[in-house]
Amino acid sequence: MATTLELPATLPDLSNEEIARYSRHLLLPEVGMEGQKKLKAAKVLCVGTGGLGSPLALYLAAAGIGTLGLVDFDVVDTSNLQRQIIHTTNDVGRPKIDSAEEKLKALNPFINIVKYETMLTSANALEIIREFDVIADGTDNFQTRYLVNDACVLTGKPNAYGSIFRFEGQASVFATKDGPCYRCLYPEPPPPGLVPSCAEGGVLGILPGLVGVIQATEAIKLILGQGEPLIGRLLLVDALNMHFRELKLRKNPDCPVCGTNPTVTELIDYDQFCGIVPPAPMESAMNNGIPQISVTDFKKKQDAGEDIFLLDVREPHEYQIANIGGHLIPLGDLPARVNELDSSREIVVHCKMGGRSQQAAEFLQQAGFRKIQNLAGGIQAWSEQVDPTIPKY
Repeated sequence: MATTLELPATLPDLSNEEIARYSRHLLLPEVGMEGQKKLKAAKVLCVGTGGLGSPLALYLAAAGIGTLGLVDFDVVDTSNLQRQIIHTTNDVGRPKIDSAEEKLKALNPFINIVKYETMLTSANALEIIREFDVIADGTDNFQTRYLVNDACVLTGKPNAYGSIFRFEGQASVFATKDGPCYRCLYPEPPPPGLVPSCAEGGVLGILPGLVGVIQATEAIKLILGQGEPLIGRLLLVDALNMHFRELKLRKNPDCPVCGTNPTVTELIDYDQFCGIVPPAPMESAMNNGIPQISVTDFKKKQDAGEDIFLLDVREPHEYQIANIGGHLIPLGDLPARVNELDSSREIVVHCKMGGRSQQAAEFLQQAGFRKIQNLAGGIQAWSEQVDPTIPKY
């Protein structure tokens, strides 16, 4: 069941150069001259120019989408290059939005790029999103996913959604008039820290290519009014086993945003909704009852010969990449191996970035341990501030 967008009544003409460029589209009856003009008239907003945003934006640009909006405030990091194919080694340190614009204009000089070098927030999302016909959500956190969803529902814009983690991805089209929205599928966000980020859990570099291209395909189908978009369907991608499954989704009449009697009629505080607490300043050195110790302070204690037990709660394969000499008990094994720890000793817990070690410290505190501290920033902070020979990953 195709859905039709409201595009300008008078479609722009194609130059001879554009006709030559898009000839393989023009030969498809489902696209043709009129369809290509629709693509030229269309405006698509890419929220994020990272793993999903890279293939998404590249293929939309190649397809001849007339106006591409880019929202990003991050800079290119070496760890991005394994999957964020719009950026190159020479772009490390540059704003992602500038790097992306450069590649997109090089690919297709006929398109218009609109840049928003800012974090998408409740204060600016409606203003930005209402300028576009289709929104493509390539974000990697729950706060922004709910924000994009709610803004799409409130402005009546379809959301070509994708998400990835490790070897698995999801794609759908949310927030159309008759279809479900993201909140119909996930009414509540998971507890903070329960679902690791790609930075914590990793991601197969090719996976965002698969899912981002699906998002681009859905956006183009919406603009052309052709085919069967992923409305009311959640496509599940298992790249490791190369399985594609589909779940049927229904619009929830009681949905607080898109239901019959919505209670969310304006954008809210999404950090609060997702239970995200701003990081405590190091001066207070306390997070949810767990004392935080900086890597520099911990190094001073080590150098002073203090008897501190360092507990590493990462996975064994991470320990092989980089370690700072801690006793390895992965977070998932901790309940069964807690007897390996001496509760009378001062224990500092660490992981890659501080999230899993915080969970481990809270568990140990509940188990009766009193001399527990979390190493703030984990081994990443250690590499940055103490010993740069320790590899960052």
